[in-house]
Amino acid sequence: MTLLRSTLFALIFYPGSLLYVLAALASSLVGAAPLRRVARGWAYFHRWCAAYILGIRTRVEGVIPDYPVLYAMKHESMYETVETLVLLRDPAVLVKQELADIPLWGRVAVLHGSIPIDREGGASALRKLVRAARAAADEGRSLVIFPEGTRVPHGERAPLRSGFAALYRQIGLPVVPVAIDSGRVWPRGSFLKRPGVITFSFGEVIQPGLDRDAVEALVHDEINRLNN
Repeated sequence: MTLLRSTLFALIFYPGSLLYVLAALASSLVGAAPLRRVARGWAYFHRWCAAYILGIRTRVEGVIPDYPVLYAMKHESMYETVETLVLLRDPAVLVKQELADIPLWGRVAVLHGSIPIDREGGASALRKLVRAARAAADEGRSLVIFPEGTRVPHGERAPLRSGFAALYRQIGLPVVPVAIDSGRVWPRGSFLKRPGVITFSFGEVIQPGLDRDAVEALVHDEINRLNN
C-alpha cells in the first residue's frame, strides 16, 4: 500500500505542479500578488495530495507570530519547504542555489521571493543574500532558513551552517526555532512515504542582539529538543 500511495502521489503531484508553474509564470506578467496566490494554491495542492493520497497531515504546536521573524527550521524532507507556504503568511524562503537553477520552477521560486544561497560564492554571495533578505523583511515578510543547510535524517543533530548567524546579526529580526519530524514518514532519499502526522513545533522567540555563539547554541538546542 505504501508503494502504491507513493507512486500515485508522484503521478499526480509532479505533473500537477508543472501546471501550477506555468500558471505562475503567466500570472507574473500581471504582478507579484497574482503569482503569490498561485504559489499558495500550489502549496495547498501539495497539502491535499499529501493528506488524501499519502495519508500525511500537519499538526502545529506552539505559537506562530503574527509579525515578521526569522524562522530557523529543522530540515528533514521536502515536505516542510512547501508546507511553510500554507502555515506562514507570505514567507521568503532561503533555498540552495541548485533549486533556483531548476528550469521553470526555479524562475517561479525566485519571482515569488525565494532567496538562493550560493554556498560557493564567498563573501560577495553572502552580501547579496543579506541584501535580498533585508529587502524581503522591509516588505514585512518573514524569512525561513534551514540552518543545517541540508536535509538531516530524523534524530540526528547536525551542526548549523555559519550563514544563519550572519543573517541573524545583519537583518535584526527575532528568531523562532521550529522543529519538524517529517523524516519519520518522509525519509530523505526515499521514494516511499508513510502515512502519519508531521508536527511543526514552534519554539519561544529569541530576540535580536545575541552574539553568534549564543544564538547558534540556542537555536541548535531548540530545533533538536523540540524534535523528540
